[in-house]
Amino acid sequence: MVNAVFKYKTNKTALHKAPAILKLLLLLPLSVLCMLLPSLYLSFGIIALVIIAFIFRFTLLEQVTDLKPAFFYAVLMYSLSVFSNLFELLGGHGILTLKLLTPNTEYLRLSLRLFMIVQISALFFRTTSSLEIRDSLNKIMPKLSESISLFICFIPQIFLIWSNINLSWKARCGKQGLKKTKLLFVLISLCFEKAALKAKVIQGRKI
Repeated sequence: MVNAVFKYKTNKTALHKAPAILKLLLLLPLSVLCMLLPSLYLSFGIIALVIIAFIFRFTLLEQVTDLKPAFFYAVLMYSLSVFSNLFELLGGHGILTLKLLTPNTEYLRLSLRLFMIVQISALFFRTTSSLEIRDSLNKIMPKLSESISLFICFIPQIFLIWSNINLSWKARCGKQGLKKTKLLFVLISLCFEKAALKAKVIQGRKI
């Protein structure tokens, strides 16, 4: 069974049973709060969310899987930090290896913010089915509920499609490298195909 990012997990925890509309309404303000917190509070928040995820029966593998996009972003931020330090040192007093490899404070804070936002989003998607999301949005904004719910629910679908593509690539002994970038075109193609199929289904319901 594919363990994709943000994939809904059937369970009977208190978080699963919590009203979907409440979780949906809390998602945005909690994400905004993450953007305002200093690094120290973000670090404690990330640890607290890991513990909360364990309490609600999410395995370490599931948590790490959900954090993959954040890990990628963190590596990108660290690379940018190194380049930033390099340019700064070249214009100053030469290159000091330790300072060069030390993450820039702002880049580090951005990475921590993303980690925490991804953790919160993962808890939402892992404990809320697409049907619950659609029903909740229908109560808040009935006219736009269909379009918004499709957009929100399509996020975990993209990761699921990518997980299946990646598994197929590994099954064919595909290696990490530039050749793997062609899988992005396959991902885009399959996502468009799935989106078109959903659009036809919705259109069929309206007829």
